[in-house]
Amino acid sequence: MKKIFSMALAAILAFGVTACGSKADETTDEGNAVSEETDDENPSGSTANAVKVGVSMPDQTLRRWSQDGKNIKAQLEAVGYDIDVQYAGNNDVGLQVAQIENMIDEGAQILVIAPVEGASLAEVLKDAKDSGIPVIAYDRLIMNSDAVTYYATFDNYKAGRLQGAYIRDALKLDSAEGPFNIELFTVDSGDNNVNFFWAGAMDVLQPFIDSGKLVVPSGQTKLEQCVTPGAKADEAEKRMRAIIAEQGYSPSGKPLAAALASNDAVANGVTRALLEAGFERASGFPIITGQDCDVASVKNILAGTQAMSVFKDTRALAAQVVNMVNSIATGSPVDINDTRTYDNGAGVIPAYLCEPVNATADNYEALLIDSGYYARNDIS
Repeated sequence: MKKIFSMALAAILAFGVTACGSKADETTDEGNAVSEETDDENPSGSTANAVKVGVSMPDQTLRRWSQDGKNIKAQLEAVGYDIDVQYAGNNDVGLQVAQIENMIDEGAQILVIAPVEGASLAEVLKDAKDSGIPVIAYDRLIMNSDAVTYYATFDNYKAGRLQGAYIRDALKLDSAEGPFNIELFTVDSGDNNVNFFWAGAMDVLQPFIDSGKLVVPSGQTKLEQCVTPGAKADEAEKRMRAIIAEQGYSPSGKPLAAALASNDAVANGVTRALLEAGFERASGFPIITGQDCDVASVKNILAGTQAMSVFKDTRALAAQVVNMVNSIATGSPVDINDTRTYDNGAGVIPAYLCEPVNATADNYEALLIDSGYYARNDIS
């Protein structure tokens, strides 16, 4: 295994990266495994001496993860790295493990991994540690492994608070009489971020539940009752249908004021169940939160069936990963802004947290269109 801190590699890589907000070109194809070579005549492309970086994304069906892979690939290639981006099918743990094993065998010198499940990679990453390969956990923390070197993510507690605060303000809970019915949905328990999403949202909403201004008629108020297996829309839809049947929610019957949904896939499932039950925008659709600004959810926001989505600009996260990779490869100090929050069971992982913001029908153009994150026809 090559040592990545050699003087030759430092000479190749000792230059800056693009700004966090820069737009990455879409240079990868979607698929289970993507590994492309850049033009040999491109002086900023891969070279025989370039550091080889393996990038593992958990899913190929959500555009969010496809864009993450493309952004990382484009920005790393632009500063001279040899990149292998692979997608673990539709959240296939076994496939992701096999892909990471292959990356290690093929000589990856740095790994960037967004895990399908936070606790599923400890064994394969023993090989990475034994080979001296630094590992950057991407957006989702890899649990129970001392092979994780750094963590790059968004402030996930703040993302949850943004969702809770949106519901609070939309329902005017500080002044309205109430009570208001709400149901609670979050992502898969295998995603360590679930704890931060939930804590942030409930720190805002729990006082109103305790006072009786917010009521959860299903009684499902504990985190373990509200997780969505695989964070899949179908699972969220199935649970919402069951709650509707049990509680009798309908536009003309028992009202539902809001549904907390931790991400857009979950929000989409909840939305489908409510539409099936007869809820319509014109009759006061329940407030539904989300996260990631997936295309389907942005369309729902514009249609009035989803109230908001927490926007996490993955170009900024990709740029931070490029900074981390550059620093690791050149032996420079790695930029981090959190050394206390993220304990993966084997120790606290130094992290860099990017800032999330709310996206709504009022500001989506500036956030998503004017910034170049989406083309207008993507969401039309």
